[in-house]
Amino acid sequence: MKKISFLISLLGIALLVGCTVRTGKDIDTVKKPVDYVNPYMGNISHLLVPTFPTIHLPNSMLRVYPERTDYTSDLLNGLPMVVTSHRGSSAFNLSPSLQEDCSPIVTYSYDNEVIKPYYYKVRLEDEQIDVEYAPSHQSALYSIAFGSHDKQPKLFVNSRNGAIRIGEGSVSGFQRLANNTQVYLYMETDIPFQESGILKQGKIEFTEKEAAGENACAVLSFPMSTKVVNVRYGISFISEGQAEKNLRREIKDYDMARLAKRGRDVWNTALGKIEVDGGSEDEKSVFYTSLYRVFERPVCISEDGSYFSAFDGKVHEDGGTPFYTDDWIWDTYRAAHPLRLLLDEVAEVDIIKSYLRMAEQMGNLWMPTFPEITGDSRRMNSNHAVATVADAAAKGLQFDLEKAYVACRKGIEEKTLAPWSGAPAGWIDNFYKKNGYIPALQEGEQESDPNVHPFEKRQPIAVTLGTSYDQWCLSRIADMLGRKEDAARYLKCAYNYRNVYNAKTAFFHPKDKNGKWIEPFDYRFSGGMGAREYYGENNGWIYRWDVPHNIADLIDLMGGCEQFIANLDQTFSESLGRSKYAFYAQLPDHTGNVGQFSMANEPSMHVPYLYNYAGQPWKTQKRIRQLLGTWFRNDLMGMPGDEDGGGMSAFVVFSALGFYPVTPGIPTYNIGSPIFNRVRLTLSNGKTFEIEAQGVSAENKYIQSVTLNGERWNKPWFEHADIKDGGKLVLIMDKYPNRTWGVAKEDVPPSANGF
Repeated sequence: MKKISFLISLLGIALLVGCTVRTGKDIDTVKKPVDYVNPYMGNISHLLVPTFPTIHLPNSMLRVYPERTDYTSDLLNGLPMVVTSHRGSSAFNLSPSLQEDCSPIVTYSYDNEVIKPYYYKVRLEDEQIDVEYAPSHQSALYSIAFGSHDKQPKLFVNSRNGAIRIGEGSVSGFQRLANNTQVYLYMETDIPFQESGILKQGKIEFTEKEAAGENACAVLSFPMSTKVVNVRYGISFISEGQAEKNLRREIKDYDMARLAKRGRDVWNTALGKIEVDGGSEDEKSVFYTSLYRVFERPVCISEDGSYFSAFDGKVHEDGGTPFYTDDWIWDTYRAAHPLRLLLDEVAEVDIIKSYLRMAEQMGNLWMPTFPEITGDSRRMNSNHAVATVADAAAKGLQFDLEKAYVACRKGIEEKTLAPWSGAPAGWIDNFYKKNGYIPALQEGEQESDPNVHPFEKRQPIAVTLGTSYDQWCLSRIADMLGRKEDAARYLKCAYNYRNVYNAKTAFFHPKDKNGKWIEPFDYRFSGGMGAREYYGENNGWIYRWDVPHNIADLIDLMGGCEQFIANLDQTFSESLGRSKYAFYAQLPDHTGNVGQFSMANEPSMHVPYLYNYAGQPWKTQKRIRQLLGTWFRNDLMGMPGDEDGGGMSAFVVFSALGFYPVTPGIPTYNIGSPIFNRVRLTLSNGKTFEIEAQGVSAENKYIQSVTLNGERWNKPWFEHADIKDGGKLVLIMDKYPNRTWGVAKEDVPPSANGF
């Protein structure tokens, strides 16, 4: 009887804490996908900008993360209310305090911090204040526990550059951003504030209710008996009134637990589109953390069917199609967009339609390259939105392809190719159209094109290769539209990378306006800071492989498969050539090294898959597992370089699943080496694509045989059409490579067969 009572009690405890009683003596916590997410992963950077522990709902307008110098900082700069850029500071700031007078933003020593994608908790040590936070899409809730005290609790509400107004039981205001963009706030508390005023020069002016300018700050004082103050607020890019509407639509009360649970459910629905079995707990954490980061951007900024567009400075009706922005396309076109296309075609189409609205609103019909909340910043090089359009069209998504083609073509033809510039085409653009490459400057030669950024330089090899690919994408779209002459013309331009290929060295090598190679030359270090005078953030070893649209031709240029493989092998074994200190002092983006290969920057992500194109797919399998295991870990330094809002993380997601889209624009995926025993993807149409890797482990990383949808499969790739209506990929894995699988010339991926 005692034993039965004990089992009943055990079952009750298990149900209470969310556990499952299994046969045997163990009790395992039932974890949902969001429970594997570790927002701290990668918060300490190897060198440059780290990841951020962002609290938000998928692709939502409202995002926050703790404001501190970096993860190692012992101080928090107030409490954030909205982050308007992937790397920006909080637009508004909330500072609870028990002090008489404070600065507009209180600096706190903190402890006991807990961060979930949908929830934040922290102890403000010196003040002995406990804080909880949960977001919705355009509104959020803070719960601030002042605890036992004999002082008057206060809230300081700060606008860094704008205005703050104290109303009847509310605070509202705005903050100016760049490009005539403003973000608005409306805030309420559950406890009526006893008195209020404006902070001026460290003193509270209780007779004033409005402030404007730098660090405009409202102060709300509550009765001394107050233990807890709950704060709810809405934000908007349209108006303060709309911020209030957003709050009232989303948050009806001050129930922190209910709001956090709602956010948790939203995240589990989003992340649960991919279910994985097997692998270690850390591998699942790396996987689901990476997937969570893919949902950080772009953000939907439609508010009750309207949105403010920084691309023309006006409020527009969205017509039922949500408007998305804050998409750093140079980083995300390679893997983040193809991953979203698999999981949510509707969102991907809406994002492309947002691009087309941006092009119209800017007046020049140029497709954006780096759309942000404050407009198109035109950062990085090339015009890779065309790749996103070409990929979506090739995979059957429906949108106005003619309009997209015009915007893509105009962005490439009429806007300058000079990096980080939105100016009209100039001298180097005319040179490219005539000669098929961007000319480099000889040492000591002065810049002659005013469109060229003084720090970012011309990046002639990066731009020549990137534009060759972009023009190939244009040729693909033109062909789909039946524009045969355009297709042929841009197909010819797609070979422009040949104009900077140095057959003697088998590298892409800068040449000047007279067609003379820049010499002497070092493919590791020539080009100054970030190699920008010739390449872009990465050196010549990385850009040696930047021809994703015609790998077959690159193999031919290098003298065939054997030499191509040898060159790939050398990339992964070539020494830095200097001390780490000296190497990274010049190439700070080129981290995550395996030889000269850099896992830390997006142009490298397709490189380990290139062995598939030359008949040695087992080396792709080895490299992928080596790179995932070495550079992506469930710890504070678990990201090798910049994580640009999903760009790098999407590589991790795809590669852990066992396949990767090497060439956006060709509807195929390269097979790598999966991490998990079983994967179940719920596709956009509700169908499921399953991956079963029998016997897979850290040791058993090599493919022995494959079946796809029940048929024997000898190709190290498959088509989007093979899986778009569901299906099953089964891989038999072992510890030693099968050097006969996937090696036949007729089995190599399509882009290796030319166009």
